[in-house]
Amino acid sequence: MEESTSREKILKKIRNALIEKSDPPFPILDQESDVYPEMTDTLDVTFAQALVSMAGKFVYSESEDEFLGVLKSFILEKDWPLLYCLDPLLQSNLKEAGIPFESDPARITEARIGITRCESLIARFGSIMVSSKLNPGRKIVVFPEIHVVVGFTSQLVPGLKQAYKLLRKKYGDDFPSMVSLITGPSRTADIEKTLVMGAHGPRELYVFLIEDITHASA
Repeated sequence: MEESTSREKILKKIRNALIEKSDPPFPILDQESDVYPEMTDTLDVTFAQALVSMAGKFVYSESEDEFLGVLKSFILEKDWPLLYCLDPLLQSNLKEAGIPFESDPARITEARIGITRCESLIARFGSIMVSSKLNPGRKIVVFPEIHVVVGFTSQLVPGLKQAYKLLRKKYGDDFPSMVSLITGPSRTADIEKTLVMGAHGPRELYVFLIEDITHASA
């Protein structure tokens, strides 16, 4: 009988709580405001500084033609081997510029330099957002020793929230099954606290930022 009475008391309290609304014990959180301090530099400068601080390398070009010319110079100066590219849009640009590349999917594990596009460039962290919707998929950002990313100034965003808004605007309901962030070259210090570059992916990361007004990603 006592058990039944206790149960009834608990149920009565629950009913009263549902009927009589009370103010929440904690203030309502503002989920829209940015938790980070306002950036003082432009997006491109902020991105470049953050990328370099994470051991990435930043190259700016005023046009796609200039980018292709600079890329040619890099290949010669650094004695880079054949680029590996699976992106049809980049392949077309490389062909027009006379830059040879490898595109056989079966040889991806042998690739030393992979070149890809990106979804967005997150200025605050110097991070690159990629997704499964980009033609190369995930393998090309993992296997090569050197990863070359081609991005446009119109893809620069302050933070993650804006990056995901770009994705939603671009893909709508057909959202990518995989979204990932790349922040600097692959690294680990798990073994004897010694920093090792390229442990689980590329040991070098280059971002070529191209000036544009509006770039429609294919």
